[in-house]
Amino acid sequence: MPLNSQFVLGAGSDGQAVGQPLRLANRHGLIAGATGTGKTVTLQRLIETFSDAGVAVFAADVKGDLCGLGAAGTPQGKVAERIASMPWLNHQPQAYPVTLWDVHGRSGHPLRTTLSEMGPLLLGALLELTDSQQAALYAAFKVADREGLLLLDMKDLKALLGHLKDNPAVLGEDAALFTSTSAQALLRRLAGLEQQGAEALFGEPALQLEDLLHPDRDGRGRIHLLDASRLVHEAPKVYATFLLWLLAELFEQLPERGDADKPVLALFFDEAHLLFEGTPKALQERLEQVVRLIRSKGVGVYFVTQSPSDLPDDVLAQLGLRIQHGLRAFTTKEQKALRAVADGFRPNPAFDSLSVLTELGIGEALVGTLEDKGTPAMVQRVAIAPPQSRIGPLSEAERAALVRQSPLAGRYDKPIDRESAYELLTARAEARQEAPAKTAQKPQKAEPGLGDMAGELIGSAMKSALRQAANQIGRQLVRGLMGSLLGSKKR
Repeated sequence: MPLNSQFVLGAGSDGQAVGQPLRLANRHGLIAGATGTGKTVTLQRLIETFSDAGVAVFAADVKGDLCGLGAAGTPQGKVAERIASMPWLNHQPQAYPVTLWDVHGRSGHPLRTTLSEMGPLLLGALLELTDSQQAALYAAFKVADREGLLLLDMKDLKALLGHLKDNPAVLGEDAALFTSTSAQALLRRLAGLEQQGAEALFGEPALQLEDLLHPDRDGRGRIHLLDASRLVHEAPKVYATFLLWLLAELFEQLPERGDADKPVLALFFDEAHLLFEGTPKALQERLEQVVRLIRSKGVGVYFVTQSPSDLPDDVLAQLGLRIQHGLRAFTTKEQKALRAVADGFRPNPAFDSLSVLTELGIGEALVGTLEDKGTPAMVQRVAIAPPQSRIGPLSEAERAALVRQSPLAGRYDKPIDRESAYELLTARAEARQEAPAKTAQKPQKAEPGLGDMAGELIGSAMKSALRQAANQIGRQLVRGLMGSLLGSKKR
């Protein structure tokens, strides 16, 4: 198979290229291995191959060194020796088109979504709510939908909760779900989230998915890197929730593509165990279902973690490409896990996978690819090809230059605070306070004539139409996680 029809990972024991058909790249994958075994360099190599093929990439940069993709490499020493051992590689040091993102806007474009877009199910998982608190949150979102109240940022939701607490009649038949106790609990959870700096994630301008898919001017896929070096330690739940939201939004918005010669987007989720730890069962089931179905939308999902056991079995069963770097097994439990990893590959009579797993050097991996028909190929011991970009992080000055030169410069950098639930509810509260005083001072009016009555009827009809339009917009915006899978939409 020609090299340009597949993505090449490195060289097998016979020195020949080892890769997988590009059209099967939407069958997802796994990059695993102990710390220091070369996972990051493998990840960098794989991202480059997607970009070269014109496939857009979104990846979480957990260690802060993936940004080296934005600068040309300078191979030397053992890296240069490995390149020389692969004459078919056509290695050309080069920088790749990189767009940097940062939830807090310190080292990249600010990355935001709105509470309405995130929806109550995923927000509830982020807040780690009890069942009764989750029910109260659903009731609050239902009122926002009904009354056309946009929930864009944290102050919108806090204003809505305060409004419902003071005016329980607004809840109608859902009044029993929303108590003063549940309101206070939700407000406390939101305060805790704010202490983690999570309020920066919510607001406008919100991320537009089409901005992730635009190719670079030279036809290469743009590489979008989320700086998660602080986020994953300071607010791991926020990190995981954003990635789950992104996956859900892609599934909901992208059209079906059927069979294609390559995917439109490759997602790389580092520290993948965070996506599943403490995740409610209902949410995890939806996540597993989306991972299975999103490949028909042309999206490949690649999980990066230390051990395959960090992922649920139902997710592991859906991963076509498996790249396993070295593992260490000192305890009985670790040895059992090691055996499970070896058994996950299609055996190769040339070597024993279990033995090789503990012998692999840095930059080596056991690789299980898919054959042209989509069936698993025999496992191979592979020397991973070095990336063409820099191995290691960019300097602060280099990062700042990338942000300034980005095609998205200025589009997301300044926050927008348009009229939403907070402003509307504040205006209503002020109007109620002013109403008694105006009533006391109001002179008696004459009986209305026919002209006055007609004007009132027209005004009432216009208000009703505007209210209905606002409610429709609200219904479109209030989307729970994977709403189409919850039965709210027919596909």
